[in-house]
Amino acid sequence: MRFLSLKPIIRYAIIIFMIVAITGIIFSQFMENYIVIVLVLLTEYIILMMMLNYVFEKYVKPIKKATDTLDELVRGNFRARMHHPVTGSMASLLMKINKLARSLSELSINEKIHAEQLTTVIENIQSGLVLIDEKGYIHLVNKNFLNLFGKNDGDFIGYLYYDVLDNEKIHKTIQQTFLYEETVKDSVSIEKKEKLHFEIIGAPIFDEKNILKGAVLVLYEITELKKLETMRKDFVANVSHELKTPITSIRGFSETLLDDDLSDKEIARHFLGIINEESKRLQTLIQDLLTLSKLEKEDSRLELTDLNFEHVVQEVIPVLKQQADKNGIILQIDCPENLKFKADRTGIKQVIINLIANAISYTPKNGEVTLLVEEQEKYIHLMVRDTGIGIPKEALTRIFERFYRVDKARSRNTGGTGLGLAIVKHIVELHNGKIEVESEVNVGTTFHIYFPKEKASLQ
Repeated sequence: MRFLSLKPIIRYAIIIFMIVAITGIIFSQFMENYIVIVLVLLTEYIILMMMLNYVFEKYVKPIKKATDTLDELVRGNFRARMHHPVTGSMASLLMKINKLARSLSELSINEKIHAEQLTTVIENIQSGLVLIDEKGYIHLVNKNFLNLFGKNDGDFIGYLYYDVLDNEKIHKTIQQTFLYEETVKDSVSIEKKEKLHFEIIGAPIFDEKNILKGAVLVLYEITELKKLETMRKDFVANVSHELKTPITSIRGFSETLLDDDLSDKEIARHFLGIINEESKRLQTLIQDLLTLSKLEKEDSRLELTDLNFEHVVQEVIPVLKQQADKNGIILQIDCPENLKFKADRTGIKQVIINLIANAISYTPKNGEVTLLVEEQEKYIHLMVRDTGIGIPKEALTRIFERFYRVDKARSRNTGGTGLGLAIVKHIVELHNGKIEVESEVNVGTTFHIYFPKEKASLQ
């Protein structure tokens, strides 16, 4: 490196030597004293070399170092600095180059931080994201998009979107985004382990001159929203159906009574009995709907009190015992004395009534229904077990849905509304408890309810 830096001064030294030699030849034409000529020429050479060295150290060498430093900055090495003992204008140049290097270094660091932040946001966004240029080539895909299609970024980046994405609706959304140069929305379903639903949003990208440079495609999962929409539609349909049956019966029999002269009191009493039963069923349904609506409100609150579980059980068992005896079912109760904890009295009673009534309804004659209450370390465990028809495995995940019935005919014949387990689930959740179900078809079903012994949430 030092040899390279000396090459320019050696070249200039040779040129100076040639100039001195020419001067010596000219002097020799007029002077015969060669000693004086040699001394003059030597003095001239030394003076010129000193001047050359001064100029080289003062200007040439700093300029070369400045050029080398700038070359390093151009190559992206923003840590490069210029260090040389100079004064005057060259010192000012050195300071400005070093200041430029520091500014570029800070800019590079900030740009790297922003790039990392943007990458973090893109990779952790819950939606699938794709960046496509104006020619249709994919430049970026995020982690969620890759997880959705089960591939890696090498399968997408650098390829035309229609070569690597085989969904027609995605193609259509991208094409309309480029065609209309505005945000386009659509929806698509993708089959994975289960059917997933997505909203596709295509947004155009413009530069500062408002020229289209590409598009961003976002796939936002709306599977849960679709499920909620389906549940809402089912709920409306089920409520309409449940209300229609008793109302039709009430209206039909009342019209018959109005058209008749009521001379046959036995028939009239029979019809009035049916109207009375249907009105009770209608009242029960409306009451359960109101209860469920109240429990599902965000501001729903529990009225927590210190209660004795045995006393609560004793309050509800007589009616349930009567129902069990009527159906020829043995009802067994196992509840310890003086088991106390803090809970909503009405809610606990409703849980017990709904679970035992359900068990009785789905248990054939001569079957057994058992209520067991025990105290555990952190929970009060309530178990309701029956020897009934059981629940198919595929139905276990749906039994807490509103109006869902395992055996529709049996439930309606016993006056069930299909809302009992949904109400139980909401009450348990408001107590910060948990509910578990075990069942085997034609063997029986067991519900396990766990109420925390700590103070329940007042959510």
